[in-house]
Amino acid sequence: MRETTTAFEQHGPIDAPLPVDSVSGIPVMALGMSLGSFFALTFVLCVLFDLWFPALAMNPVWAPLLPGFTWISWPSFFLGLTEAIAYGWYIALIFGPLYNFFAMRSRTSARP
Repeated sequence: MRETTTAFEQHGPIDAPLPVDSVSGIPVMALGMSLGSFFALTFVLCVLFDLWFPALAMNPVWAPLLPGFTWISWPSFFLGLTEAIAYGWYIALIFGPLYNFFAMRSRTSARP
Protein backbone atom coordinates (compact mmCIF):
# COMPACT_ATOMS: atom_id res chain seq x y z
CA MET A 1 0.00 0.00 0.00
CA ARG A 2 1.34 3.43 -0.97
CA GLU A 3 1.76 6.01 1.78
CA THR A 4 0.40 9.50 1.09
CA THR A 5 1.31 12.78 2.74
CA THR A 6 -0.65 15.97 3.07
CA ALA A 7 0.52 19.36 1.85
CA PHE A 8 1.03 20.36 5.49
CA GLU A 9 3.43 17.46 6.04
CA GLN A 10 5.36 18.22 2.86
CA HIS A 11 5.78 21.97 3.24
CA GLY A 12 5.46 22.67 6.97
CA PRO A 13 2.97 24.85 8.81
CA ILE A 14 1.27 27.69 6.97
CA ASP A 15 2.45 30.37 9.39
CA ALA A 16 6.11 29.30 9.27
CA PRO A 17 8.34 32.29 8.50
CA LEU A 18 10.14 32.34 5.18
CA PRO A 19 13.90 32.02 5.33
CA VAL A 20 15.39 35.51 5.56
CA ASP A 21 18.32 34.67 3.27
CA SER A 22 15.92 33.96 0.40
CA VAL A 23 15.51 37.70 -0.27
CA SER A 24 17.66 38.60 -3.25
CA GLY A 25 18.46 41.95 -4.81
CA ILE A 26 16.84 43.32 -7.92
CA PRO A 27 19.26 43.66 -10.84
CA VAL A 28 18.88 47.34 -11.70
CA MET A 29 20.01 46.89 -15.31
CA ALA A 30 17.36 44.24 -15.99
CA LEU A 31 14.72 46.33 -14.21
CA GLY A 32 15.65 49.42 -16.27
CA MET A 33 15.52 47.52 -19.55
CA SER A 34 12.20 45.92 -18.60
CA LEU A 35 10.48 49.11 -17.47
CA GLY A 36 11.90 51.18 -20.33
CA SER A 37 10.69 48.61 -22.86
CA PHE A 38 7.30 48.31 -21.16
CA PHE A 39 6.72 52.08 -21.18
CA ALA A 40 7.95 52.39 -24.79
CA LEU A 41 5.63 49.60 -25.94
CA THR A 42 2.74 51.14 -24.01
CA PHE A 43 3.42 54.53 -25.62
CA VAL A 44 3.51 53.05 -29.13
CA LEU A 45 0.28 51.09 -28.53
CA CYS A 46 -1.45 54.21 -27.21
CA VAL A 47 -0.34 56.27 -30.24
CA LEU A 48 -1.61 53.54 -32.58
CA PHE A 49 -4.89 53.41 -30.63
CA ASP A 50 -5.24 57.19 -31.03
CA LEU A 51 -4.63 56.95 -34.78
CA TRP A 52 -7.17 54.14 -35.22
CA PHE A 53 -9.82 55.61 -32.90
CA PRO A 54 -9.43 59.41 -32.94
CA ALA A 55 -12.73 59.93 -31.12
CA LEU A 56 -11.31 58.04 -28.11
CA ALA A 57 -7.85 59.63 -28.28
CA MET A 58 -5.62 59.53 -25.23
CA ASN A 59 -3.49 62.42 -26.46
CA PRO A 60 -4.73 64.76 -23.69
CA VAL A 61 -3.37 62.28 -21.14
CA TRP A 62 0.09 62.17 -22.72
CA ALA A 63 0.57 65.94 -23.01
CA PRO A 64 1.09 66.69 -19.28
CA LEU A 65 3.15 63.53 -18.72
CA LEU A 66 5.55 63.99 -21.64
CA PRO A 67 6.94 67.55 -21.82
CA GLY A 68 7.30 68.78 -25.39
CA PHE A 69 5.10 66.04 -26.84
CA THR A 70 2.50 67.35 -29.27
CA TRP A 71 0.12 65.41 -31.46
CA ILE A 72 1.60 63.93 -33.84
CA SER A 73 4.71 64.38 -35.90
CA TRP A 74 7.75 62.15 -36.24
CA PRO A 75 9.95 64.35 -34.03
CA SER A 76 7.20 64.50 -31.40
CA PHE A 77 6.68 60.73 -31.58
CA PHE A 78 10.39 60.03 -31.03
CA LEU A 79 10.52 62.59 -28.22
CA GLY A 80 7.60 60.87 -26.49
CA LEU A 81 9.19 57.46 -27.02
CA THR A 82 12.49 58.69 -25.56
CA GLU A 83 10.72 60.22 -22.57
CA ALA A 84 8.76 57.00 -21.95
CA ILE A 85 12.01 55.01 -21.89
CA ALA A 86 13.59 57.63 -19.62
CA TYR A 87 10.69 57.31 -17.16
CA GLY A 88 11.26 53.56 -17.02
CA TRP A 89 14.95 54.02 -16.31
CA TYR A 90 14.24 56.73 -13.72
CA ILE A 91 11.97 54.35 -11.81
CA ALA A 92 14.53 51.53 -12.07
CA LEU A 93 17.42 53.71 -10.90
CA ILE A 94 15.48 54.95 -7.88
CA PHE A 95 13.42 51.88 -6.93
CA GLY A 96 16.04 49.16 -7.58
CA PRO A 97 18.77 50.45 -5.24
CA LEU A 98 16.21 51.42 -2.59
CA TYR A 99 14.73 47.93 -2.65
CA ASN A 100 18.17 46.33 -2.53
CA PHE A 101 19.20 48.56 0.39
CA PHE A 102 16.14 47.76 2.48
CA ALA A 103 16.25 44.06 1.56
CA MET A 104 19.89 43.86 2.68
CA ARG A 105 19.09 45.83 5.83
CA SER A 106 16.22 43.50 6.72
CA ARG A 107 18.50 40.48 6.16
CA THR A 108 21.17 41.77 8.51
CA SER A 109 18.74 42.92 11.21
CA ALA A 110 16.87 39.61 11.24
CA ARG A 111 19.99 37.52 11.95
CA PRO A 112 20.59 36.60 15.60
